[in-house]
Amino acid sequence: MLSRRNFLVAAAASAALPVMAATDQGLKLAFIPQENPEKLLGDINVITSWLSEQMGVPVTGFVTFDHAAAVEALRNGDADISFMGALPFVLAEDQIGAVPLLSEVYRGQPSYSGRVFVRRDSGIETLADLRGRDIAFSDPVSESGYIYPLDLFVRAGLFSGTGDADSFFGQKFFAGGYQQAMQAMANGLVDAAGASQYADLYLTPDQQAEVKVLAESEQIPSHAIIARPDLDAGLQAKFIETMLRLNESENRHLLAYLYGPDGYLPADPSVYEGVRETARRYGFLK
Repeated sequence: MLSRRNFLVAAAASAALPVMAATDQGLKLAFIPQENPEKLLGDINVITSWLSEQMGVPVTGFVTFDHAAAVEALRNGDADISFMGALPFVLAEDQIGAVPLLSEVYRGQPSYSGRVFVRRDSGIETLADLRGRDIAFSDPVSESGYIYPLDLFVRAGLFSGTGDADSFFGQKFFAGGYQQAMQAMANGLVDAAGASQYADLYLTPDQQAEVKVLAESEQIPSHAIIARPDLDAGLQAKFIETMLRLNESENRHLLAYLYGPDGYLPADPSVYEGVRETARRYGFLK
């Protein structure tokens, strides 16, 4: 079980492994590696250039090793704002007082699910069929890429929690992102992948035709953009105002450089209460 203390220890270790270092001036944005970090770096350059122009302040971005590293970057001031999932947000809220600024809208919805994917030719028809098989999750501090897919097995009565998962599966891996977990499954390196509802979009069309959804979780609030608690309130407001301009028709093409959402909404902290409850149930929060 990943406790609050272990979460912070993991964060401190992984924060030392960024793909690209942040600068010490201007607004610094941390991005989580949902997809290939090299591609993401190119996307970051596009969006930070646009933000710098619109906001009138230097904006830089970097890719963290994982969710925990993004939280630690906010904690120690290496990042001012971070893109992240709902689970790491509620952990950051609890541990460092992080403030939610914006929520994604994706495929017309402010929520999504976690899924367990397998190959169609695997012969796997139920969650129980994965006993003794290998599975790849995206990140140990991810809602749709770990806890909610794992919860499907718990609800099915196959094991009781994260501590029992290792004895159920042959091997359990954390691949580092949705794309990496899905590719491991599609290429036969593992038997299943636990990832976002939309993670199959990271596969090629041919690969998409070869995989299927074995199970799907309840709905989860979409990914959030959060800030460290001591970030200047005026700068927070300016960032929110600027990001909401991405919803305008002349700017919507830029959303493709931000994980591809339909747009953004001002964040409502209350919608994450179900995630907080799930985090408490699995020992992430007290």
